Amino acid sequence: MKLLQLFLASLLFSCTQPSGNDASLLGPEAFQAMLQKEPSVQLIDVRTPEEFSRGHLDEAINLNIHDADFTQKIGQLDKKQPVMVYCAVGGRSGTAAKQLRGMGFLNVYDLKGGVNEWKAAGLPLKQ
Repeated sequence: MKLLQLFLASLLFSCTQPSGNDASLLGPEAFQAMLQKEPSVQLIDVRTPEEFSRGHLDEAINLNIHDADFTQKIGQLDKKQPVMVYCAVGGRSGTAAKQLRGMGFLNVYDLKGGVNEWKAAGLPLKQ
C-alpha cells in the first residue's frame, strides 16, 4: 500500500511541474515526495516564529512573511534551485509563492492546505 501511495505521489508530482511563472500547488503526499526527491530544495516556512516553534517540517527555514525584511531574505535564496513554501492553511504561502515568481524564481512549489493538511495526512512535524 505504501508503495502504491509513493507511486501515486510521484505521478502527481510529474504532472505538476511548474512551467514559466506558475507555482505548483502540491498536496501533502506529493509535497513530501518532492522533498525526498530533491536534495537541493529550499524549504521555507512563512509563518510566525511562534507558529514555527509549535511544529514545522524537518529542515525548514523560518522566514516570516510579515517581517519587514522578508523580500530581502527571500532574495538571497538560489533562484536556480527549487523553492518550496508553506504556512498554516495556504494563504500566506500562496502570497509568498507569487512574490517568488515575480522575483524570477521558476521552480516554486506551494503546500496545498499548509501545515493543517500536512498534519491531517498524518505526516510528521519537528518540534
